[in-house]
Amino acid sequence: MNDSNKYKILIADDEEAIRDVVKILLEEKGYEVIVASNGREAVDLADESVDLFLLDVNMPIMTGLAAGMEIRKKYLAPMIFLTAYTGESDKAVGFSVGADDYIGKPFSNAELLMRVEAHLRRANVYSSGISKNIERKSGENRNTVELQDLIIDKDAQTIIKNGEVIKLTYTEYRILLLFAENRKKIFSLDNIYESVWNESAIGDNAIMVHIRNIRKKIGDNPREPRYIKTAWGKGYYAD
Repeated sequence: MNDSNKYKILIADDEEAIRDVVKILLEEKGYEVIVASNGREAVDLADESVDLFLLDVNMPIMTGLAAGMEIRKKYLAPMIFLTAYTGESDKAVGFSVGADDYIGKPFSNAELLMRVEAHLRRANVYSSGISKNIERKSGENRNTVELQDLIIDKDAQTIIKNGEVIKLTYTEYRILLLFAENRKKIFSLDNIYESVWNESAIGDNAIMVHIRNIRKKIGDNPREPRYIKTAWGKGYYAD
């Protein structure tokens, strides 16, 4: 997340008219905007200075999904897919590669701005917790939740293990916090989706991929998990 007040947004869409309209719309709101005409260009332009990615799903040379997968390997900034395909399977694929949201085409300017602002606001709070050393007075209560040797600092929105901060995406953080705050409770895949995204579930694949990614980052062996356990045929829970 940029230290300056101007957020940088990367738009990737093979339709020049859409790129131009979205660029003007965002620049009028004070955002810095860079553009790409295909997924390959988006991957090449991606770096730590980008605060949010807006990727069209269907692009030549490299699709938005493929670009999103490559970008997510290095960067945690929010990622929103723009697409004419908004079926359950399409959304599930997008979430599985690291998307934070979907906006269906055609979209209204108001909806686009609302989604962008919401994701930037949440990501700013989350990344600030990771990057800043929050000072507390001795004896001051910390708003934390513990899951075995994991410490989840809800004020800083960070995950700490053995004194080291574990970098999760905001969505991954929300899922892990859900389990930690509800120990022993079994959540179905639909329960998890609805709790994190606050909308009706769209399918299993997205959540399963997020849980796999969380396990990898926190060092949880999926064959013998310590933190997120599987209740076969029912869902997942934290022990």
